[in-house]
Amino acid sequence: MPGYNDVRIPNETGTLFSLTEELETDPKPFFRTKVTYPINDRHSLTILAAPLRLHAEGQANRPVKFEEEEFPANTSLTAKYRFDSYRLTYRYDFHRSENLQSGIGFTAKIRDASISLEGDDKKAEKKNTGFVPLINFRLHWTFAKKLSLVLDGDALAAPQGQGRAEDVLLAVQYNMNKNIDLKLGYRILEGGADVDEVYNFTLIHYLVFGAVVSL
Repeated sequence: MPGYNDVRIPNETGTLFSLTEELETDPKPFFRTKVTYPINDRHSLTILAAPLRLHAEGQANRPVKFEEEEFPANTSLTAKYRFDSYRLTYRYDFHRSENLQSGIGFTAKIRDASISLEGDDKKAEKKNTGFVPLINFRLHWTFAKKLSLVLDGDALAAPQGQGRAEDVLLAVQYNMNKNIDLKLGYRILEGGADVDEVYNFTLIHYLVFGAVVSL
């Protein structure tokens, strides 16, 4: 479920508008896939693919300048927001006991993003692909025989407020058998950039249901 999604492109001359307040963005299902390879008891590598697509519609009560186009006030607008994330994570578990494991690591993230706006027979789009370094952290606490609490995330902020990224999951995990765990929880995805080309900050709330399969 989108919280906020504020856009101004270009940052200096574009119009600041909201994909969630001035336009309407409906909740929709999403998926992500993660594969973890344990190098040994304390070291692991993880690959993650997390596509994200949002669709917004509505009207702004003022002209909107976006990229090279200007959309008149009260024009029916359609916006498409894409933020696909691909990550490679190395993590070291500095604590491992029977009921508690905690670790920290480094994530190399590739973002493949675009924002487009269409209306009044005009269309403009801004694309961006880039590398983002993040700090990874994870805590897994088994508090009952088959139940555990998982805190897992990637986060980092750039200096001088230029940008930030947080992707954090808090979930309860149920151990069905030695190969399958079920997971239910809440994820927050927040971040963006305030640079010359783009101003965009987004907050998204997730209700998470998933399965962990061990081979």
